[in-house]
Amino acid sequence: MYPVPPRPETQGLTETYVGNWLAKHGSREKLIIASKVSGPSRNNDKGIRPDQALDRKNIREALHDSLKRLQTDYLDLYQVHWPQRPTNCFGKLGYSWTDSAPAVSLLDTLDALAEYQRAGKIRYIGVSNETAFGVMRYLHLADKHDLPRIVTIQNPYSLLNRSFEVGLAEVSQYEGVELLAYSCLGFGTLTGKYLNGAKPAGTRNTLFSRFTRYSGEQTQKAVAAYVDIARRHGLDPAQMALAFVRRQPFVASTLLGATTMDQLKTNIESLHLELSEDVLAEIEAVHQVYTYPAP
Repeated sequence: MYPVPPRPETQGLTETYVGNWLAKHGSREKLIIASKVSGPSRNNDKGIRPDQALDRKNIREALHDSLKRLQTDYLDLYQVHWPQRPTNCFGKLGYSWTDSAPAVSLLDTLDALAEYQRAGKIRYIGVSNETAFGVMRYLHLADKHDLPRIVTIQNPYSLLNRSFEVGLAEVSQYEGVELLAYSCLGFGTLTGKYLNGAKPAGTRNTLFSRFTRYSGEQTQKAVAAYVDIARRHGLDPAQMALAFVRRQPFVASTLLGATTMDQLKTNIESLHLELSEDVLAEIEAVHQVYTYPAP
């Protein structure tokens, strides 16, 4: 479905770019390539595929198209982008629950994915935007029906959203389902570039103002406090935020996003940063005040 925000005219271009690079440079065996299949629309991806569902037909078509765009014959990791069932997959407070049953069972989804793993087109299976219930259900069905277990979960995790620590961290610890953390900078908010109402040209929040997850008043106060910590300790705010995510025991990888080469270099250099006990203590103090500013 990438890039986001998804549009029919751009859908799949991210894979096309990666595939063109791969065809030019080779070294497929040295790379870990992951992609996703999206299920029913969540009101922000209409037009990606008609009749979106996590059934065998849609998974087959999505996987075939991804492999073609990526110019490879297998994926190292194939992820379910969000659940088929109606659920609070984005951690919204005050979510209104529904009793409607999903059109495709989770077992049917897992069985279809297992088929393509057996065929050698998928090495491992993961989920994204899932809950602790969903992860445990996948694992239960895998064990019960002798199907492959999921190995990763791609969910948001950052200084602004540490909800993974409640519930899912324990699942990760005991079941070995590791986190691929996304939105580690909260759409770039944790760099501090949007503070005091700033709207830098060409930035995500400026171009796509309808995405307000990291724009609330409490979020801005939290960001100001975290940026202050970084600057007082001589740290780059983005690198501090990324280093905090990377040090968590349940995190397998921090997913980076960059518009410019300078941003990419800054993000990569965070790999060499280890946060001091003083910095960590100050981060925790801010967290106690702004515990969940961006659900």
